[in-house]
Amino acid sequence: MTTGTSDAILQRMMALHPKIIDLTLDRVWRLLKALDNPQDKLPPVIHIAGTNGKGSTQAMIRAGLEAAGKTVHAYTSPHLARFHERIRLAGELISEEALTEVLDECYAANGGEPITYFEITTAAALLAFSRVPADYVLLEVGLGGRLDATNVVAEPVLTIITPVSIDHQQYLGETLAEIAGEKAGIIKRGVPCIVGPQEEAGLEVIEARAERLGAPLIAAGQHWFSFEDAGSLVYQDERGLLDLPLPNLPGPHQIQNAGAALAALRALGFDADACEAAVTEAYWPARMQRLREGPLAESSVGAELWLDGGHNPAAGEAIAATLDRLPPRPTWLICGMLNTKDIAGFMRPLAGHAAGLLAVSIPGEANTLPADVTAEKANEAGIPARTAASVQDALDSILDETPGARVLICGSLYLAGDVLARNEELPV
Repeated sequence: MTTGTSDAILQRMMALHPKIIDLTLDRVWRLLKALDNPQDKLPPVIHIAGTNGKGSTQAMIRAGLEAAGKTVHAYTSPHLARFHERIRLAGELISEEALTEVLDECYAANGGEPITYFEITTAAALLAFSRVPADYVLLEVGLGGRLDATNVVAEPVLTIITPVSIDHQQYLGETLAEIAGEKAGIIKRGVPCIVGPQEEAGLEVIEARAERLGAPLIAAGQHWFSFEDAGSLVYQDERGLLDLPLPNLPGPHQIQNAGAALAALRALGFDADACEAAVTEAYWPARMQRLREGPLAESSVGAELWLDGGHNPAAGEAIAATLDRLPPRPTWLICGMLNTKDIAGFMRPLAGHAAGLLAVSIPGEANTLPADVTAEKANEAGIPARTAASVQDALDSILDETPGARVLICGSLYLAGDVLARNEELPV
């Protein structure tokens, strides 16, 4: 066994990463066998894939389950400020002691063999989940689905596919149908699958796989409906109608995420009280999160400060729709992105909402897009843009020019994590 803090062990794990990422489950199966197959010793698993909305949907399901008195493990990625956020044991973020223990054990069991960071840390999460009693496990896919390290549970109680859109083409395929095929890889024989709103090309692929496996589909627009009416969330399925408060997570896109969460809770037999808690008590930071306290917020008195980690075209459209709902106010963007993303696709929906954009490089992130390139792409998308040395410098510059502005920090979950850490607002 090795020794050290969780950060030290995680750093050592990075050295095991293959030179080329090839999506396969071979390395995961090898490690899980060495760990005595913890994936077979879990509470009932709800497995969630999709391009957008996975985290929000998971957060709402967790809120509903916990309101019903259930204890819940949850796995998500990436983390924002610290790794512990990825693993929630029976409702609480994993402790440093427990995290160090399972990471240490996985590192030793791997025996120095090549394995990706996500694969070995997913194995650690499964090991932790197998040792602490709970009623459910919420398991979020990292990338794709079919060959994702989380896709090792033979019989989940439920699978969920949130909206699928174009992202991660280098790994999942160039077309929507190809990407949907990878997401649909989590569907298991005979296991019900909740399906969020999909484009036709994606839905056809999901339906075809479900039919081959005899997996009942519970699909948006067919088996359940979720919409806003007169300031309420209306949800309807074969069991009847629910009239609920609007989701506490901001943005019109959360109506459909809520619908998927409610469909899941209803499929599991939970009542209207659990459903109401799902939409009123969910916690999911860096998704159109209003920053009201902390150093950044305190340095921008009179301004309205928001944070969102969305980074693909669908996220750009969701953010734009959310801004449409807010009272008119001069709006500026502070944006940092990874060099693997569709920068223009993310920015185009925002062009009509932004008075300007200040581009930053993401601190400590090797794959950051240089600030000058982000600014260039923003200008091409029709947003007047320039660079800044840091988020704080960008914020100071904006407020010097437009006191009382609405400022949205956006473009990457990695940037969002850095902002939350600097704002002393660690996720809990």
